[in-house]
Amino acid sequence: MSEERPEERLEERFEDGWQVDGRCTNCDVARQLAPGLIGEVDGRSAVLRGPRSRSEVQQLHAAAHACPTRSIRPPGGRLDAGTDPFPLALDDTVHLCGHNSTHTAGANSYLLRRPDGTTMMVDTPRWSASLAARYAALGPVTDVLLTHRDHAAHGRRYADHFGARLWIHEGDLDAAPDADRVLRGTDPAEIGAGVTAFPLPGHTRGSVLYLADERYCFSGDSFYWSRTTADLEVADSVTWYSITELARSLTRAADQLRFEWLLPGHGDRRHLPAAEMAQRLRQLAARTRELQPREVDFTAVRW
Repeated sequence: MSEERPEERLEERFEDGWQVDGRCTNCDVARQLAPGLIGEVDGRSAVLRGPRSRSEVQQLHAAAHACPTRSIRPPGGRLDAGTDPFPLALDDTVHLCGHNSTHTAGANSYLLRRPDGTTMMVDTPRWSASLAARYAALGPVTDVLLTHRDHAAHGRRYADHFGARLWIHEGDLDAAPDADRVLRGTDPAEIGAGVTAFPLPGHTRGSVLYLADERYCFSGDSFYWSRTTADLEVADSVTWYSITELARSLTRAADQLRFEWLLPGHGDRRHLPAAEMAQRLRQLAARTRELQPREVDFTAVRW
């Protein structure tokens, strides 16, 4: 009998037991964090195969701790707090918060570290005092930046906990009427050293994109990276305000925005050279100008 190879023993050890339960809302968060392990099957996430390495086990734990409905279940069913990787460093400046909230449609949120040791939170994870302590450990949080109304649910609570300023655009002010800073109009506004707010009406009337250090673009739900098309895309089937206005916004912003990291609320993140991102953004603006208004249909999004 031939000797079993180490990788075969590893695959067998990690193979079975992960599952997605019936609470899944098909928000795509788990598929972003565990690509190839979790995929979409019949309109919801499903485990495609078991992990075959320690790295893949870590991906599944990240997916489980980020899932807003806690639908990703490890072998045995109990999620161990000791396997929580969040906040998860994407590089030395940006961390992914994880712990996505059902009250923000499962949106991603981020921590942006600044050179002076402080931190900005872009959109919010689910509220928890223990999570807030973990996020603040990266540095005092001075600002909570809301990209639009759909992601405003926990903004005031996090801002009050941190003693931070809460930001939103006037177009979505009714979603955070007690905001400390209100962005107005469509002109870019510097809101901190190296950080600029670009109002981008379209997805909602008050959608905002935040640009940091000419490197990081927090796009909210205005556009994202699609695994399906391998390109920048707009979610025109869930554009609540106006796809025509979004096309105007993208056209206006395309020649002003320079970034390497695309960090959306929904859809995949992507890191590319700034020149390539600029070219893709101009092409996205042109494609969006050709789109027509359509009824809202969550099932039509091509993540």
